Amino acid sequence: MELVSMQGLQAKGKVWLVGAGPGDVELLTLKAYRILKQADVVLYDALVSQDILDLIPPQVEKIAVGKRAGKHSAPQDEINQLLVTKAFTRKNVVRLKGGDPFIFGRGGEELQTLVGAGIAFEVVPGITAASGTSAYAGIPLTHRDYAQGVTFITGHCQLACRPMDWQGYANPNNTLVVYMGILNANMIRDGLIDAGRSADTPVAIVSNATTSSQQRFIGKLGELAQLAADPALQMPALMIIGEVVELADSLNWFAPVTAQQKTAQQKTDLDTVAKAL
Repeated sequence: MELVSMQGLQAKGKVWLVGAGPGDVELLTLKAYRILKQADVVLYDALVSQDILDLIPPQVEKIAVGKRAGKHSAPQDEINQLLVTKAFTRKNVVRLKGGDPFIFGRGGEELQTLVGAGIAFEVVPGITAASGTSAYAGIPLTHRDYAQGVTFITGHCQLACRPMDWQGYANPNNTLVVYMGILNANMIRDGLIDAGRSADTPVAIVSNATTSSQQRFIGKLGELAQLAADPALQMPALMIIGEVVELADSLNWFAPVTAQQKTAQQKTDLDTVAKAL
C-alpha cells in the first residue's frame, strides 16, 4: 500500500508513541497518563488493558487497530496511513501499545513512516511484558546463582519461516523469554532440546500478567506443549524458560485482587495523580 500524504500541507499535530505497560493500570507511567488525558485521538492495540482504555476521556476519538494471532486485525500499512492522516487533521495523536513500543511492538517501523511524512513525534516508553510478567510471577529474569543473562525472542507464526539461533538460545546460564509463542510451543520445545537444553529445564507460562486474571502454568521444558494447550490458558501469555523459574513459588508475592477492590483503589490513586499533574 502506497502511503498517501497531504502534499503542500503542514501536519497539524504530533504523534505520541506510548507504551501502556503489561496491563496493570498502576504500571502506566505518569507521562503516559498525562499524554492520554491530552489526546485528541488514540489508536490502540488489542493488548492494552480495559483499565487503561478507561482512562481516556470520553470525548477522545478511539480507534482499535490491535493485532492478535488468529484474529482479524488492521494491516500494518493501514495503521501507518491512519497515523499520517490523523497527524494532519488532529493536534495530539496517541499511538498506544501494550508493553513497550520498541520491544516487539513495531514502534520503530511506525516512526519511520512518520519521519517519511515529515510528522513530529515523541516516544514514551512502557514496562515491557517480559519485565512486568516476571516481576508479578515471582521469577527474576537474572540471578547470580541461576542465570547471568536474558534473551527476548518472538515466537509468532512466522517462526518456521526464518532461521532461529536455537544453539544460542539453549545456553543453560541464560533465561529465555518468548513473546507470542503459544501457538508454536512444540517447535520451541523441540528447537531448544535438539540444541542441548535439558528437557527438565523449568518453564513458566504466565497469562494475563499483572491483572486480576493472572495465571501461572509451571512445568518442565519437555512439557511445554502440554502447558500451552491447557484449556484454562488465556491470551495474552508469555513463556519464561530457565532455571530462575525454580524461584517462582518462593518469590510469589502477587495475589490478584477482585475487580471491585482494584477499581476502588485505582480510583483513589489516580485521583491523587491527577491532582499532582
